Amino acid sequence: MTLRRLDDSFDRWNELLELILVSFAYMNGRIDPPSSALSLTPQALREKARNEIAYVALDGDRLAGCMFCRPEPDSLYIAKLAILPSVQGKGIGHRLLTVAEATARERGLTALRLETRIELIGNHATFAKWGFAKTAENRHAGFDRTTSIEMRKVLI
Repeated sequence: MTLRRLDDSFDRWNELLELILVSFAYMNGRIDPPSSALSLTPQALREKARNEIAYVALDGDRLAGCMFCRPEPDSLYIAKLAILPSVQGKGIGHRLLTVAEATARERGLTALRLETRIELIGNHATFAKWGFAKTAENRHAGFDRTTSIEMRKVLI
């Protein structure tokens, strides 16, 4: 398994979109509102990678995982952390988050931050196992109930 930071030479945007959609498919019908991944396009991913810090995990030549990171004033925000279902549980997510920690430290940031939907209890447990703690409950515009939770991992 190798990790690659996305740059202008990356040209597999359709495959990357498919990776995200397949990885997030288990959420369809479980979360409300639906995942923003459903509105992504290859061009939107290309632009996201230009404006953020993005990595892919490669299993040979196959895209197996990805992660987008955005520096904030005191943390590195993790988004679209996606691992193909067929290779989940093999440490790819952990490796991507280890790179995120190094990226945050290089920028003098003291934490990683992410959001996960309230309905995805398994994600909460996985992120907690990786050192993240719940720090807030949030709601999407137009909702009168909690729709997501924020989790942070303080970097020591």
